[in-house]
Amino acid sequence: MGKRTKKVGPTRGLGSRYGATVRKRYIKVVTEMKKPHRCPQCGLPRVKRVSVGVWKCRKCGFTFTGGAYTPTTKLGIVAKRIAKGAPVEEVIVEEETE
Repeated sequence: MGKRTKKVGPTRGLGSRYGATVRKRYIKVVTEMKKPHRCPQCGLPRVKRVSVGVWKCRKCGFTFTGGAYTPTTKLGIVAKRIAKGAPVEEVIVEEETE
């Protein structure tokens, strides 16, 4: 005899509403948010989300801001690199001489 119900994970409260694509996106965002992330201070995977954009390490108590669903964003990484003074990759345009 086969299974009667399907495992739904984080979308258990949504039922059959909102469409499959939206529920799949929701699953991806929520699972990424809930998994343990590395602390930028102590390096251990103990970071949890406190509220939207606020993250806290449960080991060392370090509180910092980040993205709404992940502690680091692509834009934040670029901004940190620019603030540090690292060279930004620039495209050099060569002029033709005739």
